[in-house]
Amino acid sequence: MFDRELVGVGLGPANLGLAIALEEADVAGDALFLDRRPGFDWHPDMLLSSSVMQISYLKDLATQRNPRSAYTFVNYLHERGRISDFINKQTFFPSRLEFTDYLRWAVERLQVPVTWGADVAGVELDEHTGGCVVSWRAAGRLHRTTSRHVAIGVGSTPRMPGWSTGLPSVFHNTRLLRGLRSAGLTGRSRVAVVGQGQSAAEAVRHVLETYPGVSVDCYISSYGMTPADDSPFANRVFDPAAVDDFYFADAGVRDELLGRHRSTNYSSVDPDLLSWLYDVEYHEKITGDGRLRFHRATRVTAAAAAGRRVTLDVLRRMTGTTTRESYDAVVCATGFTSPLPRHLLGASFGDCSDAWLARDYRLHRPDGSSLPVFVLGATESGHGLGSGLLSNVAVRGGEIAAQVAVAARPGAMLELVAH
Repeated sequence: MFDRELVGVGLGPANLGLAIALEEADVAGDALFLDRRPGFDWHPDMLLSSSVMQISYLKDLATQRNPRSAYTFVNYLHERGRISDFINKQTFFPSRLEFTDYLRWAVERLQVPVTWGADVAGVELDEHTGGCVVSWRAAGRLHRTTSRHVAIGVGSTPRMPGWSTGLPSVFHNTRLLRGLRSAGLTGRSRVAVVGQGQSAAEAVRHVLETYPGVSVDCYISSYGMTPADDSPFANRVFDPAAVDDFYFADAGVRDELLGRHRSTNYSSVDPDLLSWLYDVEYHEKITGDGRLRFHRATRVTAAAAAGRRVTLDVLRRMTGTTTRESYDAVVCATGFTSPLPRHLLGASFGDCSDAWLARDYRLHRPDGSSLPVFVLGATESGHGLGSGLLSNVAVRGGEIAAQVAVAARPGAMLELVAH
C-alpha cells in the first residue's frame, strides 16, 4: 500500500535519533530520510575550538532509550580508541567538535536509507490510504514517495532582529566563522556581538582569541550576563518524565514553570566561561588594552550600512540616551524560532494555522483529528523545555519508532526502553 512506513524530512540530531530507534526496532528498511544538504554537518560555522557541550554525553542519540545500543557515545569512544582518554578528562561534557564527530560517526554506520541532496517540495495527504505523498527534487528530477507517516525534523530557524535586514556585515551566530572571515578583520577592526546567552559569550571569546588586536563590544539587555542554572534539581526539567508532567499540566502552571526555568537554557552562560570573560575584562583594566567592552542594559534600535562597515544606534536604557557606533562586523546571537513547519504541508491539509501537537508528537487539526505527521520541534510550549533539545532525542525517537513499528506490524508486541 505504501512505499515506506515513514519518510523523515531532514537528518539533524532529532531525526537521526529517530532513525536509530527505527533501526533498532527492525523497521529500518521501511523508512527513508531526505536531507537537502550534500552530506551531514551540524552548525559548521559554530565549531569553535573552545566550545563545550552543555549537556552530559549520556544524553546522546540512544543511551536514555537503550543503554545497550551500538550508537551510544561510549561506544563511539570505544570505536575511536579514546575511551580511556575521555575518562581521564573527568568530565560529562565533550567538546562541540567531538560531539559533532560522534553525530557524523552515527550517520556513517546508519542502516536506514538516506538520500542527500534531496530538497523536499511538499507533503500532501493521500485520501485513499490515509498516508502522505512526499515530493522532493534531487539531481534535477522530481520524485514522489507514498508513506504511512512523515517525520519533519528540519530544525530551528535563526532569529534576526528587524534592523539587520539587508546588511551583509550583520549575521547570525550560526554563520560566525564564515561571517568573520568575509569581514576581512585587521588589528584595528571592531566587532559587535548582540546577545547575552551562551552563543554570545562564545562569539566574544572566539574573536578575542582568534583575531589579535580586534576589539569586541557586547550589547546585553540586562545589567549583566547571568550563569546558567545547571544544578541537579533544576536539571530535572530536562528529564524524559518532565514531558508528561508539562504536557498534561494546566496551561497556566506550565507557562509559569517554563518562565521560571528559562535560565537553565536561555539567556544564560556557562559559569566557567563567565569567569573567563570577567578575568579578561579585569585584566584589561590593569593593562589598559580595552579590547573588550560590555554595554549593560542596552538595546540596538537601528542599523545602517556605512561603506563596508555598519553603524548601530544603541539605546542606553538606564539613561534613555542613544549613541551611534560603527563596526566592521555585527554578530547577532539572538536565538532561534521553532514554528510548526506549515510551509511543507500542501493544500490537502487545509488550514493548519491552528494545528497543534499531541503528546505523541503527531500533528492534529483544530477539530482534534489526527494527521499522519510527526513534528520533532515546535514542542516547547506544550511538552516542556527539554522536549525539543538534545536531552530528549533518544527517548522521543523511541516513542515515535514504537508507533511506526506497531503500524507496520499490526498486533506485534514491541518493547522499546523509553523511560
